[in-house]
Amino acid sequence: MPTLELLSVTEAAACCAPLTREAMDADQASALAHGLKALADPTRLRLISIVAASEGQEACVCDLTEPVGLSQPTVSHHLKILVDAGFLTRTKRGTWSYYSLVPGALDAVSKLLITA
Repeated sequence: MPTLELLSVTEAAACCAPLTREAMDADQASALAHGLKALADPTRLRLISIVAASEGQEACVCDLTEPVGLSQPTVSHHLKILVDAGFLTRTKRGTWSYYSLVPGALDAVSKLLITA
């Protein structure tokens, strides 16, 4: 099993039944809590929404500052948290960074929370 630092939300969800069906171990609970904490911020939720709604589900950091009304360093900080939590990936193109959704990362969290 990966160490806690390397266990992503997707990996934690892949090995777990919904919370109401089976108890999680400590590493899985920590990974899920880390991911939920990353999502529990209005700016980060907006950033994920903007990236998801962008053409190709990808957006340049230069296009994300104006919609959320924050400076580029602040937006980059929020994006780093989302990358570290496993929700976004980052690619560099010249001086700009482009962010895209990690396939299945949000689905994995929702599946853990489903009770049916």
